[in-house]
Amino acid sequence: MKKSVKGIIGLCAVLAVLGGGLAVLKLTEPEEKEESSVSTEAVEGAGIVLIKDEEVSKASVTRAEDTLKVVQLTAKTEESATTYTLEGYEDIPLVTSVVGTLVNNAKGLQSSQLVAENCTELAKYGLEKPVITVELTYESGETAVLEIGDTAPVASETYVKVKGEDDVYTVATSKVANYSMELEGFISSTILEEPAEEDYPIVNSLRIQRDDIDYDIYIEYDKKSEDDDYTSGTSATHILIEPIFSYLNVDQSAPITNGLFGLSSDGIFSIHADEADIAEAGLNDPFCTVTMSCDDGNDYVFLMSEPFSDENGVTSHYGMFENSNMIYIVSAENAKWGTVMPVDIASKIMFGTYVWNITELTASGKDAETSEFVITHKADAEEANNSAHFDTTRNGETFDTERYRQFYQFLVSAPAEDFAMGEEIPASEPIAVIEHNDYYTQQTNKIEFYEYSALKSLVVVNGEARFFCSKSYAETVLENIKRIESGEDYITTWK
Repeated sequence: MKKSVKGIIGLCAVLAVLGGGLAVLKLTEPEEKEESSVSTEAVEGAGIVLIKDEEVSKASVTRAEDTLKVVQLTAKTEESATTYTLEGYEDIPLVTSVVGTLVNNAKGLQSSQLVAENCTELAKYGLEKPVITVELTYESGETAVLEIGDTAPVASETYVKVKGEDDVYTVATSKVANYSMELEGFISSTILEEPAEEDYPIVNSLRIQRDDIDYDIYIEYDKKSEDDDYTSGTSATHILIEPIFSYLNVDQSAPITNGLFGLSSDGIFSIHADEADIAEAGLNDPFCTVTMSCDDGNDYVFLMSEPFSDENGVTSHYGMFENSNMIYIVSAENAKWGTVMPVDIASKIMFGTYVWNITELTASGKDAETSEFVITHKADAEEANNSAHFDTTRNGETFDTERYRQFYQFLVSAPAEDFAMGEEIPASEPIAVIEHNDYYTQQTNKIEFYEYSALKSLVVVNGEARFFCSKSYAETVLENIKRIESGEDYITTWK
């Protein structure tokens, strides 16, 4: 390098005499040669294997605050590499791939550069009393100890040396950063693993008990959903049983019914929690208890504390599974059971029975003639999915099946506006009543519309106040009942 620089200086002196233009042309060549010499020059001490790469039986990582003991979990096979776990934490859901870096990042570790040979000033590099030492014990019984010092001026490099030797090297910081990782960094953030698709159990039931509401939210699996021939008013596989019966909105309810699987945490409050930790987190008397029962015989009970906000304004809960020893911090966004209300997950479908599942339907109302429909599947019709496949009678006389279908289509066209849990059923006569039999479920459903206020009607389903709808819709139901016999077009809009 020094010779190259001297050559350039001498050449400049000569070229200055010959003229500036020629000098500019000639000066480009030495500069390119100097770049080439820099790029090809080897870094002294780079690529030296500091810790030999052989199969490790165990390792010990000693830090200022603790020691992590790494032991084999599974031995190496032809199909898979050795996996490792942390001694004393085998009952904790660890990320074995991260634990494995405590072994794999050290063995075969190569230097980036030799910094000081036969160094006598180890303190200069944080290696006189290294904060972190990594001892590997090979299956042969031999040991090797890596000592980790300070970060070099270039943050991507860290000073290290091998115990028993005095040469100081730098290695890539990314290779040794995991040795200063807190224990929490090796623990899975997933509280309950999500099963593989082929092993995914059916959630038979889910119950939410919470201090801020005076009822349980109870959901059950709808076994009828397994039958391809069954059609209802929703594609959700579960139904709301308490505090009120309702079909569920599939998008809104799925995170509630199945959300414990794959639930992730934002942090850990306590590892190997004892009674004092549980009490401190408020889980000895939980604010919310979620009980999930599955068809594989497993039951899960998840306990949640009252919500709290951290310094960033994020609302979270402490959470743990009953009879476990890990207390997590779970965001309220993930732990929706702490805030969900029935209205958030329920479908406001007032008529959930598929039109061709109905064998009998009665429509009646104030000042309207009662219409009693009987619907039968034609014997010669292989399918059962449109009006041509059915015969219909009204009050014992043949009736246009398509006109019957249009009437029912009108009924199902309007969802309820809100829930009416706990409302008192008026003693007055209802505005209109629809009663029908479902051949598939062998159930009779009765839907009554009552006047409630100037703008609202109360919808009572099977004797239970369930929904509110607009009064204009209820009045349109009555008007369309009157039009069944007249042949007038049904009204399909209302205010």
